[in-house]
Amino acid sequence: MSNIELDKALFEAAETVRANAYAPYSNFQVGAAILADDGKIYAGCNVENAAYPVGNCAEPSAIAAMLAGGGKRIKRVYVTGPGSTPVTPCGGCRQRIREFADLDVEIISHGVDGTPLVQTLGQLLPHSFGPEFLGK
Repeated sequence: MSNIELDKALFEAAETVRANAYAPYSNFQVGAAILADDGKIYAGCNVENAAYPVGNCAEPSAIAAMLAGGGKRIKRVYVTGPGSTPVTPCGGCRQRIREFADLDVEIISHGVDGTPLVQTLGQLLPHSFGPEFLGK
């Protein structure tokens, strides 16, 4: 599968789950899709809660789906949200992705009315702290 075909599949998976996001407070629905080391695509959406910050962002929801499905490592990430500005993972989500991805993994951030932005995890989270610092 080419990167163009892969990104199309990741976009479609992220958009499918974004439609199911539970965001009654922010009205900002986000979807995330992960290509894992097992070749499967796993997706998740944001889930808000009246007791902020108890909810989940889309990225950790997708990571949980990956782990539950048997995937171990992230190979590519696609995040979608409303508007024309790229919807990038928040700082906490960048660190969560870092736990399961190498710094050269590409993260595509896409406000669906605009142009996708492609950056590596290393660009989004420079000088990061990862599992290798703890002997993992």
